[in-house]
Amino acid sequence: MLSIKDTKSQKLEKALSEQLQKELDTAPVNEDELFVLADYDETAAEKTGYSNYSYWRSTLQVFFKNRVAVFLLIVLGALLLFTFLQPLLPGQYPANLINNHPQTGKQLSNIAPSFTTQLVTAPAGTQLNAEAVKGNDGWYTVDNVLKSLKARDKFTVIEYGEEWCKVEFKKVTGYVKNNFQTKLKLPDDPTAVPYESRSNFPLKLYMQPVDYTNDGTALYVEASHLELGEDGIAVTVDDAPLRILPSEHAFWFGTNNIGQDLWSRVWSGTRTSLLIGFIVAFVEAVVGILVGVLWGYVRKLDRLLTEVYNVIDNIPNTIILILISYILKPGFKTLVFAMCLTGWLGMARFIRNQIVIIRDRDYNLASRCLGTGTGRIILKNLLPYLVSVITLRMALSIPGAIGNEVFITYIGLGLPVDLPSLGNLINEGRKLITSAALRYQLIFPAIVLSIVTISFYIIGNAFADAADPKNHV
Repeated sequence: MLSIKDTKSQKLEKALSEQLQKELDTAPVNEDELFVLADYDETAAEKTGYSNYSYWRSTLQVFFKNRVAVFLLIVLGALLLFTFLQPLLPGQYPANLINNHPQTGKQLSNIAPSFTTQLVTAPAGTQLNAEAVKGNDGWYTVDNVLKSLKARDKFTVIEYGEEWCKVEFKKVTGYVKNNFQTKLKLPDDPTAVPYESRSNFPLKLYMQPVDYTNDGTALYVEASHLELGEDGIAVTVDDAPLRILPSEHAFWFGTNNIGQDLWSRVWSGTRTSLLIGFIVAFVEAVVGILVGVLWGYVRKLDRLLTEVYNVIDNIPNTIILILISYILKPGFKTLVFAMCLTGWLGMARFIRNQIVIIRDRDYNLASRCLGTGTGRIILKNLLPYLVSVITLRMALSIPGAIGNEVFITYIGLGLPVDLPSLGNLINEGRKLITSAALRYQLIFPAIVLSIVTISFYIIGNAFADAADPKNHV
Protein backbone atom coordinates (compact mmCIF):
# COMPACT_ATOMS: atom_id res chain seq x y z
CA MET A 1 0.00 0.00 0.00
CA LEU A 2 1.32 3.44 -1.00
CA SER A 3 0.99 6.29 1.41
CA ILE A 4 -0.91 9.44 0.52
CA LYS A 5 2.42 11.33 0.23
CA ASP A 6 3.86 8.81 -2.28
CA THR A 7 0.64 8.88 -4.34
CA LYS A 8 0.74 12.69 -4.63
CA SER A 9 4.42 12.57 -5.61
CA GLN A 10 3.73 10.10 -8.43
CA LYS A 11 0.82 12.18 -9.76
CA LEU A 12 3.02 15.33 -9.77
CA GLU A 13 5.83 13.63 -11.65
CA LYS A 14 3.35 12.22 -14.22
CA ALA A 15 1.83 15.66 -14.78
CA LEU A 16 5.23 17.31 -15.30
CA SER A 17 6.25 14.59 -17.71
CA GLU A 18 3.09 14.99 -19.80
CA GLN A 19 3.50 18.78 -19.92
CA LEU A 20 7.14 18.49 -21.06
CA GLN A 21 6.17 16.01 -23.79
CA LYS A 22 3.47 18.36 -25.12
CA GLU A 23 5.99 21.22 -25.37
CA LEU A 24 8.47 19.05 -27.24
CA ASP A 25 5.80 17.86 -29.67
CA THR A 26 4.54 21.37 -30.45
CA ALA A 27 7.96 23.20 -30.60
CA PRO A 28 9.52 23.48 -34.09
CA VAL A 29 12.86 21.73 -34.48
CA ASN A 30 15.72 23.50 -36.37
CA GLU A 31 18.30 20.85 -37.15
CA ASP A 32 20.93 23.50 -38.05
CA GLU A 33 20.93 24.74 -34.48
CA LEU A 34 21.38 21.35 -32.88
CA PHE A 35 25.07 21.11 -33.80
CA VAL A 36 27.72 23.84 -34.18
CA LEU A 37 31.01 23.08 -35.91
CA ALA A 38 34.12 24.14 -33.90
CA ASP A 39 36.71 26.27 -35.72
CA TYR A 40 40.12 24.66 -36.03
CA ASP A 41 42.98 26.65 -34.42
CA GLU A 42 46.43 25.20 -35.14
CA THR A 43 48.12 27.21 -32.34
CA ALA A 44 45.56 26.08 -29.77
CA ALA A 45 45.91 22.51 -30.95
CA GLU A 46 49.66 22.63 -30.36
CA LYS A 47 49.20 24.03 -26.85
CA THR A 48 47.18 21.02 -25.78
CA GLY A 49 50.33 18.93 -26.05
CA TYR A 50 52.33 21.07 -23.59
CA SER A 51 52.13 22.17 -19.95
CA ASN A 52 52.74 25.63 -18.50
CA TYR A 53 54.99 24.02 -15.88
CA SER A 54 58.23 25.95 -15.17
CA TYR A 55 60.92 24.24 -13.13
CA TRP A 56 62.46 27.39 -11.67
CA ARG A 57 59.09 29.04 -11.03
CA SER A 58 57.93 25.97 -9.15
CA THR A 59 61.24 25.80 -7.28
CA LEU A 60 60.89 29.39 -6.08
CA GLN A 61 57.24 28.88 -5.15
CA VAL A 62 58.11 25.92 -2.96
CA PHE A 63 61.08 27.73 -1.43
CA PHE A 64 59.10 30.84 -0.49
CA LYS A 65 56.59 28.70 1.38
CA ASN A 66 59.34 28.02 3.94
CA ARG A 67 59.00 31.11 6.13
CA VAL A 68 62.04 30.37 8.28
CA ALA A 69 64.29 30.05 5.23
CA VAL A 70 62.87 33.23 3.70
CA PHE A 71 63.41 35.15 6.96
CA LEU A 72 67.01 33.94 7.24
CA LEU A 73 67.58 34.78 3.58
CA ILE A 74 66.50 38.36 4.29
CA VAL A 75 68.71 38.50 7.39
CA LEU A 76 71.68 37.08 5.51
CA GLY A 77 71.16 39.45 2.58
CA ALA A 78 70.96 42.45 4.92
CA LEU A 79 74.11 41.30 6.72
CA LEU A 80 76.03 40.85 3.46
CA LEU A 81 74.91 44.26 2.23
CA PHE A 82 75.84 45.95 5.50
CA THR A 83 79.36 44.51 5.50
CA PHE A 84 80.04 46.50 2.33
CA LEU A 85 78.11 49.63 3.34
CA GLN A 86 79.61 49.90 6.83
CA PRO A 87 82.94 51.53 5.79
CA LEU A 88 80.97 54.13 3.80
CA LEU A 89 78.83 55.23 6.74
CA PRO A 90 79.78 58.53 8.44
CA GLY A 91 81.85 58.50 11.62
CA GLN A 92 83.29 54.99 11.21
CA TYR A 93 86.71 54.16 12.63
CA PRO A 94 89.13 52.32 10.29
CA ALA A 95 89.41 48.64 11.21
CA ASN A 96 93.18 48.69 11.82
CA LEU A 97 93.39 52.17 13.36
CA ILE A 98 94.79 52.19 16.90
CA ASN A 99 92.72 54.84 18.67
CA ASN A 100 94.66 56.94 21.16
CA HIS A 101 93.36 59.39 23.71
CA PRO A 102 93.80 62.92 22.26
CA GLN A 103 95.03 64.30 25.57
CA THR A 104 97.18 61.58 27.10
CA GLY A 105 98.20 59.72 23.92
CA LYS A 106 97.43 56.39 25.58
CA GLN A 107 95.69 53.63 23.66
CA LEU A 108 91.95 53.44 24.28
CA SER A 109 92.27 49.80 25.29
CA ASN A 110 89.42 47.50 26.29
CA ILE A 111 86.70 50.16 26.35
CA ALA A 112 83.37 48.47 27.07
CA PRO A 113 80.66 48.53 24.36
CA SER A 114 78.52 51.65 24.45
CA PHE A 115 76.17 53.58 22.17
CA THR A 116 77.40 56.94 23.45
CA THR A 117 80.64 58.70 24.32
CA GLN A 118 78.89 60.67 27.05
CA LEU A 119 80.23 59.90 30.53
CA VAL A 120 78.33 62.40 32.67
CA THR A 121 76.16 65.53 32.40
CA ALA A 122 77.17 68.80 34.06
CA PRO A 123 74.13 70.89 35.14
CA ALA A 124 73.70 74.43 33.88
CA GLY A 125 75.83 76.93 35.81
CA THR A 126 78.64 74.46 36.58
CA GLN A 127 82.13 75.99 36.67
CA LEU A 128 84.82 74.05 34.80
CA ASN A 129 88.39 74.50 33.66
CA ALA A 130 88.28 74.73 29.87
CA GLU A 131 90.92 74.58 27.15
CA ALA A 132 90.41 74.48 23.39
CA VAL A 133 91.34 71.21 21.70
CA LYS A 134 94.10 71.75 19.14
CA GLY A 135 93.21 70.57 15.66
CA ASN A 136 89.59 69.93 16.58
CA ASP A 137 87.60 73.15 16.39
CA GLY A 138 84.43 73.37 18.38
CA TRP A 139 85.58 71.12 21.25
CA TYR A 140 87.06 71.94 24.66
CA THR A 141 88.70 69.79 27.32
CA VAL A 142 87.14 70.41 30.71
CA ASP A 143 87.56 69.29 34.31
CA ASN A 144 86.70 70.64 37.74
CA VAL A 145 90.06 70.11 39.45
CA LEU A 146 91.29 73.08 41.53
CA LYS A 147 94.62 71.67 42.70
CA SER A 148 96.57 68.44 42.92
CA LEU A 149 97.74 67.57 46.44
CA LYS A 150 100.77 65.43 47.08
CA ALA A 151 100.82 62.56 49.53
CA ARG A 152 101.06 63.73 53.17
CA ASP A 153 100.02 67.31 52.30
CA LYS A 154 98.08 68.75 55.23
CA PHE A 155 94.71 70.44 54.80
CA THR A 156 91.87 71.57 57.05
CA VAL A 157 88.55 69.75 56.99
CA ILE A 158 85.80 72.35 57.37
CA GLU A 159 82.82 70.13 56.46
CA TYR A 160 82.69 66.32 56.75
CA GLY A 161 80.75 63.98 54.47
CA GLU A 162 80.64 60.22 53.94
CA GLU A 163 81.66 60.57 50.27
CA TRP A 164 83.13 64.07 50.11
CA CYS A 165 84.87 66.35 52.59
CA LYS A 166 84.98 70.12 52.14
CA VAL A 167 88.53 71.24 52.88
CA GLU A 168 90.78 74.26 52.76
CA PHE A 169 94.31 74.03 51.39
CA LYS A 170 96.54 77.10 51.19
CA LYS A 171 93.52 79.43 51.27
CA VAL A 172 91.82 77.46 48.48
CA THR A 173 88.50 75.82 49.37
CA GLY A 174 87.30 72.72 47.56
CA TYR A 175 86.29 69.07 47.94
CA VAL A 176 88.27 65.84 48.27
CA LYS A 177 87.02 62.26 47.97
CA ASN A 178 86.51 60.37 51.20
CA ASN A 179 86.87 56.69 50.34
CA PHE A 180 89.10 53.68 50.82
CA GLN A 181 91.42 54.82 48.00
CA THR A 182 92.26 58.18 49.56
CA LYS A 183 92.39 56.91 53.16
CA LEU A 184 92.08 60.29 54.83
CA LYS A 185 93.52 60.59 58.34
CA LEU A 186 90.44 61.40 60.42
CA PRO A 187 89.91 61.81 64.18
CA ASP A 188 87.60 59.64 66.28
CA ASP A 189 84.77 62.13 65.72
CA PRO A 190 85.23 63.41 62.15
CA THR A 191 82.06 65.51 62.30
CA ALA A 192 83.64 67.82 64.91
CA VAL A 193 85.13 70.29 62.43
CA PRO A 194 87.44 72.04 61.78
CA TYR A 195 90.50 69.84 62.19
CA GLU A 196 93.70 69.12 60.30
CA SER A 197 93.97 65.99 58.10
CA ARG A 198 96.07 64.46 55.35
CA SER A 199 96.29 61.39 53.08
CA ASN A 200 98.99 58.85 52.35
CA PHE A 201 98.18 59.16 48.63
CA PRO A 202 98.00 62.04 46.14
CA LEU A 203 94.64 63.83 46.10
CA LYS A 204 92.78 66.15 43.79
CA LEU A 205 90.91 69.16 45.09
CA TYR A 206 87.63 69.57 43.15
CA MET A 207 85.44 72.65 42.66
CA GLN A 208 82.25 70.69 43.43
CA PRO A 209 81.57 67.45 45.33
CA VAL A 210 81.64 65.53 42.03
CA ASP A 211 84.43 64.24 39.79
CA TYR A 212 84.12 65.64 36.27
CA THR A 213 87.09 63.71 34.91
CA ASN A 214 87.71 60.38 33.25
CA ASP A 215 90.08 58.61 35.67
CA GLY A 216 91.93 61.87 36.21
CA THR A 217 92.02 63.02 32.58
CA ALA A 218 89.95 65.81 31.10
CA LEU A 219 86.58 65.28 29.46
CA TYR A 220 85.33 66.88 26.25
CA VAL A 221 82.41 69.21 25.61
CA GLU A 222 81.22 71.13 22.57
CA ALA A 223 81.75 74.88 22.66
CA SER A 224 78.03 75.55 22.27
CA HIS A 225 77.46 74.34 25.85
CA LEU A 226 80.01 76.72 27.43
CA GLU A 227 80.30 80.40 28.25
CA LEU A 228 84.02 81.12 28.37
CA GLY A 229 85.70 83.46 30.85
CA GLU A 230 89.02 85.29 30.63
CA ASP A 231 90.68 83.28 33.42
CA GLY A 232 90.17 79.87 31.72
CA ILE A 233 87.11 79.14 33.82
CA ALA A 234 83.98 78.32 31.80
CA VAL A 235 80.37 78.07 32.92
CA THR A 236 77.90 75.63 31.35
CA VAL A 237 74.93 77.42 29.77
CA ASP A 238 72.76 74.30 29.85
CA ASP A 239 72.94 70.65 30.85
CA ALA A 240 76.24 69.91 29.10
CA PRO A 241 77.14 66.31 28.11
CA LEU A 242 80.76 65.61 29.00
CA ARG A 243 82.33 63.00 26.73
CA ILE A 244 85.37 60.74 26.89
CA LEU A 245 86.30 61.70 23.29
CA PRO A 246 85.78 64.82 21.15
CA SER A 247 83.20 62.92 19.13
CA GLU A 248 79.64 61.68 19.43
CA HIS A 249 80.47 58.40 17.66
CA ALA A 250 80.94 55.70 20.27
CA PHE A 251 82.63 52.31 20.18
CA TRP A 252 79.47 50.24 19.77
CA PHE A 253 81.26 46.90 20.15
CA GLY A 254 84.00 48.33 22.38
CA THR A 255 87.72 48.24 21.65
CA ASN A 256 90.33 45.49 21.85
CA ASN A 257 93.49 45.45 23.91
CA ILE A 258 95.34 47.87 21.60
CA GLY A 259 92.50 50.33 21.09
CA GLN A 260 91.09 49.17 17.74
CA ASP A 261 87.36 49.61 17.15
CA LEU A 262 85.79 46.16 17.40
CA TRP A 263 82.67 47.25 15.48
CA SER A 264 84.72 48.00 12.35
CA ARG A 265 86.89 44.91 12.79
CA VAL A 266 83.88 42.58 13.07
CA TRP A 267 82.37 43.79 9.80
CA SER A 268 85.73 43.90 8.05
CA GLY A 269 86.41 40.36 9.30
CA THR A 270 82.98 39.24 8.07
CA ARG A 271 83.79 40.56 4.59
CA THR A 272 87.10 38.69 4.58
CA SER A 273 85.61 35.41 5.83
CA LEU A 274 82.67 35.55 3.41
CA LEU A 275 85.02 36.29 0.52
CA ILE A 276 87.03 33.19 1.44
CA GLY A 277 83.82 31.18 1.70
CA PHE A 278 82.48 32.27 -1.70
CA ILE A 279 85.79 31.71 -3.49
CA VAL A 280 86.20 28.24 -2.00
CA ALA A 281 82.57 27.35 -2.75
CA PHE A 282 82.91 28.48 -6.38
CA VAL A 283 86.14 26.52 -6.94
CA GLU A 284 84.71 23.44 -5.24
CA ALA A 285 81.59 23.65 -7.42
CA VAL A 286 83.47 24.04 -10.70
CA VAL A 287 86.08 21.35 -10.03
CA GLY A 288 83.66 19.04 -8.19
CA ILE A 289 81.01 19.17 -10.92
CA LEU A 290 83.55 18.64 -13.72
CA VAL A 291 85.27 15.71 -12.01
CA GLY A 292 82.02 14.24 -10.70
CA VAL A 293 80.33 14.25 -14.11
CA LEU A 294 83.32 12.65 -15.85
CA TRP A 295 83.73 10.20 -12.98
CA GLY A 296 80.12 9.07 -13.13
CA TYR A 297 79.40 9.14 -16.86
CA VAL A 298 82.66 8.10 -18.53
CA ARG A 299 83.07 4.47 -17.47
CA LYS A 300 86.75 4.29 -18.45
CA LEU A 301 87.61 6.96 -15.89
CA ASP A 302 85.64 5.41 -13.04
CA ARG A 303 88.41 3.20 -11.65
CA LEU A 304 91.14 5.83 -12.01
CA LEU A 305 89.17 8.60 -10.33
CA THR A 306 87.96 6.23 -7.62
CA GLU A 307 91.55 5.43 -6.68
CA VAL A 308 92.49 9.13 -6.73
CA TYR A 309 89.54 9.87 -4.46
CA ASN A 310 90.45 7.06 -2.04
CA VAL A 311 94.06 8.22 -1.77
CA ILE A 312 93.22 11.87 -1.09
CA ASP A 313 90.20 11.17 1.09
CA ASN A 314 92.17 8.85 3.39
CA ILE A 315 94.36 11.79 4.40
CA PRO A 316 92.51 13.83 7.06
CA ASN A 317 91.49 17.23 5.72
CA THR A 318 92.77 18.90 8.87
CA ILE A 319 96.27 17.50 8.33
CA ILE A 320 96.33 18.82 4.75
CA LEU A 321 95.18 22.28 5.86
CA ILE A 322 97.83 22.42 8.58
CA LEU A 323 100.64 21.18 6.32
CA ILE A 324 99.86 23.57 3.46
CA SER A 325 99.49 26.52 5.84
CA TYR A 326 102.73 25.58 7.59
CA ILE A 327 104.83 24.98 4.46
CA LEU A 328 103.65 28.05 2.55
CA LYS A 329 103.61 31.58 3.87
CA PRO A 330 100.43 32.10 5.93
CA GLY A 331 98.07 34.45 4.14
CA PHE A 332 94.84 34.83 2.20
CA LYS A 333 95.98 32.99 -0.95
CA THR A 334 97.57 30.16 1.02
CA LEU A 335 94.41 29.60 3.04
CA VAL A 336 92.18 29.55 -0.04
CA PHE A 337 94.56 27.19 -1.87
CA ALA A 338 94.69 24.79 1.06
CA MET A 339 90.88 24.62 1.30
CA CYS A 340 90.36 24.22 -2.46
CA LEU A 341 92.95 21.45 -2.67
CA THR A 342 90.62 18.86 -1.17
CA GLY A 343 87.28 20.66 -0.88
CA TRP A 344 86.05 19.44 -4.27
CA LEU A 345 86.07 15.78 -3.16
CA GLY A 346 82.68 15.89 -1.46
CA MET A 347 80.98 17.58 -4.39
CA ALA A 348 82.56 15.19 -6.92
CA ARG A 349 81.47 12.12 -4.94
CA PHE A 350 77.85 13.26 -4.68
CA ILE A 351 77.69 14.17 -8.37
CA ARG A 352 79.23 10.82 -9.35
CA ASN A 353 76.77 8.82 -7.24
CA GLN A 354 73.77 10.63 -8.70
CA ILE A 355 74.95 10.25 -12.29
CA VAL A 356 75.58 6.53 -11.84
CA ILE A 357 71.90 6.20 -10.91
CA ILE A 358 70.48 8.04 -13.93
CA ARG A 359 73.08 7.57 -16.69
CA ASP A 360 71.45 4.40 -18.14
CA ARG A 361 67.84 5.53 -18.06
CA ASP A 362 65.81 5.35 -21.26
CA TYR A 363 66.15 8.98 -22.30
CA ASN A 364 69.95 8.82 -21.99
CA LEU A 365 70.09 5.59 -23.96
CA ALA A 366 67.88 7.17 -26.62
CA SER A 367 70.16 10.23 -26.79
CA ARG A 368 73.23 8.05 -27.29
CA CYS A 369 71.47 5.99 -29.98
CA LEU A 370 70.57 9.20 -31.83
CA GLY A 371 74.23 10.22 -31.80
CA THR A 372 73.94 13.06 -29.28
CA GLY A 373 77.35 14.22 -28.08
CA THR A 374 78.56 13.52 -24.55
CA GLY A 375 78.74 17.20 -23.66
CA ARG A 376 75.14 17.83 -24.71
CA ILE A 377 73.92 14.79 -22.79
CA ILE A 378 75.71 16.03 -19.68
CA LEU A 379 74.34 19.57 -19.99
CA LYS A 380 70.80 18.72 -21.06
CA ASN A 381 70.09 15.31 -19.53
CA LEU A 382 72.22 14.99 -16.41
CA LEU A 383 72.98 18.34 -14.76
CA PRO A 384 69.32 19.51 -14.48
CA TYR A 385 68.69 16.55 -12.17
CA LEU A 386 71.59 17.58 -9.93
CA VAL A 387 70.58 21.16 -9.14
CA SER A 388 69.40 20.29 -5.63
CA VAL A 389 72.63 18.42 -4.80
CA ILE A 390 74.84 21.18 -6.19
CA THR A 391 72.88 23.89 -4.36
CA LEU A 392 73.04 22.08 -1.04
CA ARG A 393 76.76 21.35 -1.30
CA MET A 394 77.60 24.94 -2.25
CA ALA A 395 75.46 26.35 0.56
CA LEU A 396 77.21 24.11 3.10
CA SER A 397 80.70 24.71 1.75
CA ILE A 398 80.55 28.45 2.52
CA PRO A 399 80.14 28.11 6.31
CA GLY A 400 82.47 25.08 6.15
CA ALA A 401 85.21 27.23 4.63
CA ILE A 402 84.65 29.92 7.27
CA GLY A 403 84.87 27.26 9.97
CA ASN A 404 88.16 25.99 8.54
CA GLU A 405 89.50 29.53 8.47
CA VAL A 406 88.55 29.97 12.12
CA PHE A 407 90.27 26.68 13.01
CA ILE A 408 93.49 27.42 11.09
CA THR A 409 93.68 30.88 12.63
CA TYR A 410 92.97 29.40 16.05
CA ILE A 411 96.13 27.28 15.85
CA GLY A 412 98.20 30.22 14.63
CA LEU A 413 98.55 29.36 10.92
CA GLY A 414 95.78 31.51 9.51
CA LEU A 415 95.55 35.07 8.31
CA PRO A 416 97.88 37.78 9.66
CA VAL A 417 96.54 39.97 12.45
CA ASP A 418 96.47 43.07 10.22
CA LEU A 419 93.85 41.36 8.02
CA PRO A 420 90.69 41.14 10.16
CA SER A 421 88.67 37.96 9.85
CA LEU A 422 86.17 36.13 12.02
CA GLY A 423 88.90 33.59 12.73
CA ASN A 424 91.31 36.26 13.97
CA LEU A 425 88.68 37.93 16.11
CA ILE A 426 87.49 34.69 17.70
CA ASN A 427 91.08 33.60 18.30
CA GLU A 428 91.80 36.86 20.13
CA GLY A 429 88.49 36.83 21.98
CA ARG A 430 88.78 33.27 23.29
CA LYS A 431 91.91 34.31 25.25
CA LEU A 432 89.72 36.69 27.26
CA ILE A 433 86.78 34.37 27.90
CA THR A 434 87.68 34.04 31.58
CA SER A 435 87.37 37.81 32.07
CA ALA A 436 83.71 38.79 32.34
CA ALA A 437 84.46 42.45 31.56
CA LEU A 438 86.29 41.57 28.32
CA ARG A 439 84.15 38.66 27.16
CA TYR A 440 82.38 40.90 24.63
CA GLN A 441 85.46 40.61 22.38
CA LEU A 442 84.51 36.95 21.78
CA ILE A 443 80.72 37.27 21.91
CA PHE A 444 80.22 39.70 19.01
CA PRO A 445 82.26 37.87 16.34
CA ALA A 446 80.85 34.53 17.54
CA ILE A 447 77.28 35.83 17.11
CA VAL A 448 78.00 36.98 13.54
CA LEU A 449 79.65 33.65 12.72
CA SER A 450 76.67 31.75 14.13
CA ILE A 451 74.18 33.80 12.09
CA VAL A 452 76.13 33.21 8.88
CA THR A 453 76.60 29.49 9.50
CA ILE A 454 73.01 28.73 10.56
CA SER A 455 71.52 30.86 7.77
CA PHE A 456 73.50 29.17 5.01
CA TYR A 457 72.70 25.73 6.39
CA ILE A 458 68.94 26.26 6.64
CA ILE A 459 68.67 28.19 3.36
CA GLY A 460 70.74 25.55 1.55
CA ASN A 461 68.59 22.70 2.82
CA ALA A 462 65.36 24.56 2.04
CA PHE A 463 66.44 25.39 -1.51
CA ALA A 464 67.69 21.86 -2.09
CA ASP A 465 64.29 20.51 -1.08
CA ALA A 466 62.55 23.09 -3.26
CA ALA A 467 64.74 22.19 -6.25
CA ASP A 468 63.68 18.54 -6.05
CA PRO A 469 60.93 18.04 -8.69
CA LYS A 470 59.24 15.53 -6.38
CA ASN A 471 58.19 18.41 -4.16
CA HIS A 472 56.63 20.37 -7.02
CA VAL A 473 52.87 20.35 -7.48
